[in-house]
Amino acid sequence: MTAEATIEAYYDALRAGEPLSPFFAESASVVKFGITDRLAGYEEIEAGLREQTETTTDWTVESRQLRVTEHDSTAWFSDDVLMAWRGEDGEHREHETRWSGTLERRDDEWAFVGMHVSTADADTESEATANTAEER
Repeated sequence: MTAEATIEAYYDALRAGEPLSPFFAESASVVKFGITDRLAGYEEIEAGLREQTETTTDWTVESRQLRVTEHDSTAWFSDDVLMAWRGEDGEHREHETRWSGTLERRDDEWAFVGMHVSTADADTESEATANTAEER
């Protein structure tokens, strides 16, 4: 499987509510930044993604500009992704997101060693951050 196919399989697994941690390298140095969280180390990523899968449904993941470069045993990517899901509270959430990351080939399979998902959506700010910004 190529690095690009691995990324697309990750998107498919997210949509289907399947486990996501198998896409990450089992390493203490792997890191995943989400819209509102930072997970460091495979165990933390596995626990965080398991909780996400258990507490969300109805995922939409629309890749809009996936760019992937592979070189020997390393690959890197960027993408613009529309993400939407329904939380435990029944609320529908939707964000235009920016993804980037690095993958390593391990035993002929690609695994994420770093992933960063961010958004410019104002509604992801914490109330404290928003209040501090208003005071300036």
